[in-house]
This record gives sequence, structure tokens and C-alpha cells, in this order.
Amino acid sequence: MTKTITFNELRRIKDALPSGSMAKIANELGLQKETVKNYFGGTDYKEGQSVGLHIEPGPDGGIVQLDDTSILEVAQRMLDEQRNK
Repeated sequence: MTKTITFNELRRIKDALPSGSMAKIANELGLQKETVKNYFGGTDYKEGQSVGLHIEPGPDGGIVQLDDTSILEVAQRMLDEQRNK
């Protein structure tokens, strides 16, 4: 499933995650940690892989089209769990 989100909103989600979340998301989904970081705007393609992230320049950091929302869904679940503690 694809999703459109602003780049700044994607970064806000990343920044709200607790420490160690990139590794936890990677482990849960069977990905490299750097690949998860790339999903949130990182550019380490030597260690991580591309994740179907397409950025179009514009206001609020631009528009991001996500080809696969699985990393975002896990991140949002982690934030929900953190809020409900």
C-alpha cells in the first residue's frame, strides 16, 4: 500500500521514537538498521538499501510517496505503545 506524507511529518515520527527503535524495527521486519534509517530520510546506501521513498520538493520539507508502509506502521505502533504506558 502506498502513502503520501510530508517529509517533515516523517522526520517528526522518527524523532519521537524511543532510542533503539531503528534496530527494533529492523529486527521485526528482517531489514538492516541502515535501511530503516533510509526510510526516514537517511542516505546510507552502502550499508542500507533503498526503500521506495520518493521525495518531491515543496513546503513542509516536500511530499514523500512511500511505496511500502510497513516500516511506518511499525513505527506508529511503537509510538502508540509508548503513549499508552
